Parts: sequence; C-alpha cells; structure tokens
Amino acid sequence: MLLKKRVPLKYVLGKIKLELVLIVLYCVAFEVFHHTFQAVPTKIPIAIPSIIGTIISLLLAFKSNQAYDRWWEARIVWGAIVNDSRSLMRQVIGFYKDPDFSLQANDFKERFAKRQAAWCYSLSQSLRGKDPISLIQSLLTEDELRFVKKHKHVPNAILMLHVKELRKANEQGKINVYQQVEIDNTLTRLCDSMGKCERIKNTIFPTTYSLYIRFTLFLFLILLPFGLTDFLGWFRIPLVTTIGAAFFLIEKMAIHLQDPFENRPTDTPMNLISSNIEKNLLQMVYEYRNEFESEEPKSVDISHIQPVKNAYFVL
Repeated sequence: MLLKKRVPLKYVLGKIKLELVLIVLYCVAFEVFHHTFQAVPTKIPIAIPSIIGTIISLLLAFKSNQAYDRWWEARIVWGAIVNDSRSLMRQVIGFYKDPDFSLQANDFKERFAKRQAAWCYSLSQSLRGKDPISLIQSLLTEDELRFVKKHKHVPNAILMLHVKELRKANEQGKINVYQQVEIDNTLTRLCDSMGKCERIKNTIFPTTYSLYIRFTLFLFLILLPFGLTDFLGWFRIPLVTTIGAAFFLIEKMAIHLQDPFENRPTDTPMNLISSNIEKNLLQMVYEYRNEFESEEPKSVDISHIQPVKNAYFVL
C-alpha cells in the first residue's frame, strides 16, 4: 500500500458520521434530561460501563487481528503471483529454442508476456466484481479475445490459452516435454494463487460476530453517561463522543480490512501490482531481444489502467 502522508480528517470521520451524529444527539438529550429532572436518579456505578468497555476491547482486538490476517494473506498471495509471473516469463524466454532469433520467436514471447499481464488484470477485475475484459483488450489478439469472451471465468480461460501455446510449441519442437512440464508447474502455482484469492473473496466474515460487537458497543455508549454523572458536566458530551468515535473507527477499520477485494481504498493494490508485472515481463522480452538487435528499447503502454478515484491509497 502506498499511502499519502496525510489523510484528511473529513475522510476518516466520514466513515462513521452517522454513528457520531447519533452519539451527540443521545448525549445532548441525556444532559437535558439530567439537568431538567434532577430528582430522577441517573447514576450507575462506573464499573458497569468499564466492564462492558473491556469486553468490547477484547472483541475488537480479535476481530482486527482476524481481519488483518485476511488482508495480509491476500497481499502474500499477490506477492506470489508477482514471483511466479516473472518465473514463467524467464522459463518461456530461456526454454524456447530460437538459434536464429527469429521474428516468430519474438512474437511468441511477447504474446506470452502480454497474455500473462492480461491474466493479472482480469483476475483483479473479477475479484472486485468488475468487467474482467475491460483492461485486457489491448493485450490480447482478436482470436484470444473471442476465446476468453466465451468463458465465464476469464482468468482461467487465459491460463488455457497459455496451455494451448505451450502444447503447440512442443509439437513444433521449440520446447521439449520436460520444459513443458516445468512451465506447467509454474502455471499450476498461478492457478493455486487464483484459488486462494477466490477463497478469501468468497469466505464471508461471520456477520453475527459483527452484530454482537455493534450491539455491545451501543449498550456501552448508552450506559457510559450514566456512569459519569458526577464528573465534567456538559463536557461529558465531547468525552463520550470521542470514546465512541475511537471504538467505531477501530470497528470500521476491521470491516474494511476483512474484505481485501471490494474495490475500497484499503484493498490489496492489485491494479498497481498488475501494471508492475506487465512492465517487468515486457521489459524482459524487449531487453532479451535488444541484446541481439540494434533497435531502441520499447516503452510499455499502461494507459489502459483505470485508477481508483477519490482514494488515498494507490490501487
């Protein structure tokens, strides 16, 4: 994650604005009632909200840890995708027999690099529930696009295109069976990473757990002013509001981290990672070609990448 040095306070508090409004209205209503009907007992032992606050702290700590584990696992998986994509391209470049440095071989390697970059983009888009074709049309040939559009699972279809190209290369004698098996092992690891991402995406964090935390949190904030009737007077309003904001922000942070593929600012930066993979793979192909040709290195066009708007993270 690349985060700007300063995140506007408006952006942070905007995530819990409804909760803050409810807390302030409740505290004001409590103070008005307390000063208007002073004969009515409005005091309870401070130990009661203290015990509930301790319980909430334990529940939020557990939820935050579990949410961060899901987010970090997603980042580890995409780190493995980066490594396996580079390994795949290195194997294709190194194994493909090309003693004459033919144009056909160069086209094969460039197509393979673009197709692997397209796999990364399509996977990131499908995990976010967006159109997996939108970012890859400039990376695939017309025949490849027609093929993947027939499949519901576009990333899996792109892996099938890899397999078809490898089988054709083996039939033409460009790679042998052992090299084909070695490259297929790398494709298997990529498929495993795709499955891990889908497992994280489709495994829902228990909603009842969040419901219990929210219920306990509101109970704590309802009881807290009753335990502070002997202190601070009207200053209880900003105090209770600040305490409530702290708890709600921690809960909101956990909610955002627990789903790292929902197109939020706290997501795993899959578009950024995919663009880096595209640049790395094409650079490997062009630099290998330029060792034997006098042409200038080609630049990588990443204008098709769509940045996320109004986000304080680079996605």
